[in-house]
Amino acid sequence: MNVGVGKSLNSSFFSLLIIILVLFSSCSSSRKIRTQNINQVVQTAKSFHGTPYRYGGTTRSGIDCSALLYHSFKSVGVTLPRTSAEQSKIGKSVSMNNLEKGDVVFFATGKKRRKVSHAGIVTSKKRGNIQFIHSSTSLGVTEDNIYSKYWLKKFVRARRIF
Repeated sequence: MNVGVGKSLNSSFFSLLIIILVLFSSCSSSRKIRTQNINQVVQTAKSFHGTPYRYGGTTRSGIDCSALLYHSFKSVGVTLPRTSAEQSKIGKSVSMNNLEKGDVVFFATGKKRRKVSHAGIVTSKKRGNIQFIHSSTSLGVTEDNIYSKYWLKKFVRARRIF
């Protein structure tokens, strides 16, 4: 074998190896950033726990469901629309079976069965129990199980923002 060809093959092999390592490490670091963002969004939402509900409210003295989402995602630099109906059009569609922490869930709580009027953020997923945080008209910011009889019947769609 020609020595020049051997050096060329070694050089090509090492270049390919470096490219593969960079790609894998960037995938790993982007997953890590995504996880950090999700945790920050959920942590921000939970910091509003107990805040009373106020229609159109955007502060800790009173907040509605869409403002809770707006502030939580804003904490990681993501600006969502201000209404739950508009928020429900952002991101990638997710089935209820594939919900993960940080996904946004939408409900029809009004008279129209499919019209989005309420929203929340998935905070945890364990077998048979998906918790989400939202601003309830009666309880303020609280967490509930999406599989409860009430919420399951009102569920319309879910979205993954990142």
